[in-house]
Amino acid sequence: MPFGFLKPKPVRPVAPAELRVHDVAGRQLPLRIVENDRARRLTLRIDAGGQGLRITIPPGLARGEVERFLVRHQGWLEQKLAKVPEKPQVRPGIKIPLRGVPHMIVHEPAARGTVVVRQGFDGPELAVFGDRRHLPRRVADFLKREAKREIEPLVVRHTAAVGRKAKAVRFKDTSSRWGSCTADGNLSFSWRIMMAPRPVINYLVAHEVAHLREMNHGPKFWKLCGELCPDTERCKAWLKKNGSALQAIGFE
Repeated sequence: MPFGFLKPKPVRPVAPAELRVHDVAGRQLPLRIVENDRARRLTLRIDAGGQGLRITIPPGLARGEVERFLVRHQGWLEQKLAKVPEKPQVRPGIKIPLRGVPHMIVHEPAARGTVVVRQGFDGPELAVFGDRRHLPRRVADFLKREAKREIEPLVVRHTAAVGRKAKAVRFKDTSSRWGSCTADGNLSFSWRIMMAPRPVINYLVAHEVAHLREMNHGPKFWKLCGELCPDTERCKAWLKKNGSALQAIGFE
């Protein structure tokens, strides 16, 4: 009996995301339309901070269906976006949280250095030195340094607990997610998480490290996440409730 070779199934190319603008209550928001082979229905998501929209659709879906879907959900979008706070810009005189504790931003142009945490007359302060034009960037750079200092030891602790190693740890300013873990072990975190309370920071690290063993959000993943961070449910709820406000802060 002759032996044949099984022909490999052709790999369907991944369709690039379609990017357009969608009007919601007078706001023009970027809208990404993404095809996903595993999608069985249309799903709509608002990016953290209300800065954009994303629709995930089954492959080959007619764009007319997408338009009708948007029309049906226009009221829902307006209702949700109305709850997103206006985007505050980092500037002297406002407070931003550091590890969950509000700090007043104080500008001292004549002083040398970058950013210092100190106790002021009315509570904790972030004293930012140098040219006013560089203040937002200096605060962002400070949060990045704090993220590296806080998160890298947590990664070491949690990876030792799961018996896996992280290939790399990176810090980004992502608008749609707080962290990620790739199949080859690269961990990424939004440095904005440094504005959240310490237990929430720990939960985020535990969540991404758990993906080194379970690349899904199934029962085994959540069980492992709970073992690494017993306060998982409370921290997850905190981030869901307050994350948009942190993402909405502008560092331009």
